Amino acid sequence: MNIDIKKSIKPINYFDAINLLEKRLEGLYKNKDKELIWTLEHNEIFTAGTSYKENEILDNSINLIKTNRGGKITCHAPGQLICYFVLDLRKKKDIRRFISCIEKTIIETLKDYKIETFSDKDNIGIWYKKNDTINKVAAIGVRVKKWIAYHGFSININNSLDHYKKIVPCGIKDKGVTNLIGIADNDYSNLENLLIEKFISNLKI
Repeated sequence: MNIDIKKSIKPINYFDAINLLEKRLEGLYKNKDKELIWTLEHNEIFTAGTSYKENEILDNSINLIKTNRGGKITCHAPGQLICYFVLDLRKKKDIRRFISCIEKTIIETLKDYKIETFSDKDNIGIWYKKNDTINKVAAIGVRVKKWIAYHGFSININNSLDHYKKIVPCGIKDKGVTNLIGIADNDYSNLENLLIEKFISNLKI
């Protein structure tokens, strides 16, 4: 696989990121650009996918950006690792398989930190259960255009969870949101590299 790997250290403007993804998509479709995996952070921002509802906004003062990705409302902020991608599905044309690949990648990465998580066919994302409480630790939002997948997924590492009080995260009222540092006080400095390595490996399967 010929994939560009891009890692940004400083927070990236949301609109700049999406513009880059869309340009890369067009270039990839015309076979002029490589596929892309890009890890980064955003400053605090709320984004809504194509299936969000107005009653999922609990604080009308938030600056909500409507996007063309799948899913509902989520929040991005420092301390959250975002993995954007532009990946060619034209040979396999199996969206469910691709989503499963993302889920597997996140679950396997967190297992390396002895954190057991799971996916849920009814509620997209990756979940952590402690006692009877289930919280989301990673969100997934994908769009497929011309059989090229883009947008991405995010993992909460040590971001503030207060932002989520302003919305119904991903439109799910009966479950909460957590971050890795709240689950286990590990050193997550290498998580980004592990994630990319496992993602590329799983894409080859």
